[in-house]
Amino acid sequence: MSQELTSDYVVVGAGSAGAVLAARLSEDPTVRVTLLEAGPRDKGMNIHVPAAFSKLFQTEHDWDYSTEPQPELGGRRIYWPRGRMLGGSSSMNAMMWVKGLQADYEEWGAAAGPEWGWDAVKKAYAKLEDVEDATALDGTGGPVRVERQRSPRPYTESFLQAAEQAGFTRGRANGPNAEAFVETMVTQRRGARWSTAAAYLKPAAKRANLNVVTGAQVSRVTFDKHRATGVEAVVDGQRTTVTARREVVLCGGAVNTPQLLMLSGIGPADQLEELGIEVVHDAKEVGENLTDHLVAGLGWEVEQGSLATAESLRHLANYLLRRRGMLTSNVGEAYGFLRSRPDLEAPDIEMIFAPVGFFDEGLVPFVGEAVVAGPILVDPASRGRITLASKDPAAKPIIDPRYLSDPEGRDRAAMVEGVRVALDIASQPALKPILGDLLRPELAADATAEEVADSLLARHAHTLYHPTGTCRMGTDEASVVDPSLRVRGVEGLRVADASIMPRIVRGHTNAPAIMIGERAADIVTGD
Repeated sequence: MSQELTSDYVVVGAGSAGAVLAARLSEDPTVRVTLLEAGPRDKGMNIHVPAAFSKLFQTEHDWDYSTEPQPELGGRRIYWPRGRMLGGSSSMNAMMWVKGLQADYEEWGAAAGPEWGWDAVKKAYAKLEDVEDATALDGTGGPVRVERQRSPRPYTESFLQAAEQAGFTRGRANGPNAEAFVETMVTQRRGARWSTAAAYLKPAAKRANLNVVTGAQVSRVTFDKHRATGVEAVVDGQRTTVTARREVVLCGGAVNTPQLLMLSGIGPADQLEELGIEVVHDAKEVGENLTDHLVAGLGWEVEQGSLATAESLRHLANYLLRRRGMLTSNVGEAYGFLRSRPDLEAPDIEMIFAPVGFFDEGLVPFVGEAVVAGPILVDPASRGRITLASKDPAAKPIIDPRYLSDPEGRDRAAMVEGVRVALDIASQPALKPILGDLLRPELAADATAEEVADSLLARHAHTLYHPTGTCRMGTDEASVVDPSLRVRGVEGLRVADASIMPRIVRGHTNAPAIMIGERAADIVTGD
């Protein structure tokens, strides 16, 4: 049995960008929009309770990817969780609202034109944000609620004081000083997660012209010669054809979007032919330029007061009755930016702090009280790629981020300096008396920063969940999409998600992915 659906627009992927785009397009009552999501609806306490996000890992809500072995990380495969539900990764992330630097978007503008430069991006953020205690740099009244932490742990304030003692400046998240150390602001509303499903899809749910289909695994884009006509999918076990009268827009993210393009015949021709996939357009950069943020967290034992007891009945009651307490924590409660070398024009390291023993990405429960701090490489030189393992749409793609592979060794040197700074902050009067033994990595107290860094990178470093760039946007013919997000070489097909980023932001990628969804809606309706 098979079924057929027809819409004006078919949006594939209901994540940080796709939910935004579908909701915005459906504001026009004269068009019909179908939004296809492979995962289920965003139901379940662990989705909405902020501190519970890691409990979604390796469940039905997670694509549960794994990289190829990484030579520079001890030959380990790195687990890559990706959201698989309404809201996508915005329903499973740590809710950190860190938009990136003005310099990032100036580089976007240089690569893709002024419509993606700082002035245009700033207006898009002002439209979508609703920031608590907003300053002149924040938006108000938009669908995305951004709040202060409701119940940060005392250790977080100690970390920020220690950073100040180490010579860094205190400030406000997304404030005028890009290199300030700050308490994280989060995508929450009254202490609960505020995903794009909550912000955009829920208000749009009653519109008759928006059809949201969950359990829909898209297998390929269909074409009439070089024009996209729709998609083929399996919806709850039933083969389904969804026809697009106007356009198909792919919003699957930096892993799933290039995978779907290649399955549909758009990608490096030699690779597609080897797998027996008919080539629609030879696009050599599809899947290339994969860029991610790597984090290496040091862990110290503490006596009490971390998030270790967040699941107790007392704290659960506090959350359910007052929306306060440990369960409102996003785990990454503070951060700050710094330059690993004085000659850099902008920061390349973010220092993150978590008042809990968040080890092994929460997959292996840690028994005890601990805190974590460490560097994130936010301006990596290394580039990886996504390729197909098979022409079977159900087969997971091959993910090779090639962490720390840049030939100059800049990335590793930056991480070593980041570890040195983390150790320096930990040695300051505000933190040193309350930190116990170093738990991650397990080394002698007199180990050098380079020894600590080498051990961390080989044994414990992992993704910060920010893959980008695999369908690069640009004005050059080699780019996968043009500045209007149209896939080069074909018609009626666009991409709107983190895969189009010309460069990764020195921040976190949920905010710019939502902004891309907003910009895409303006571009599509404008055309």
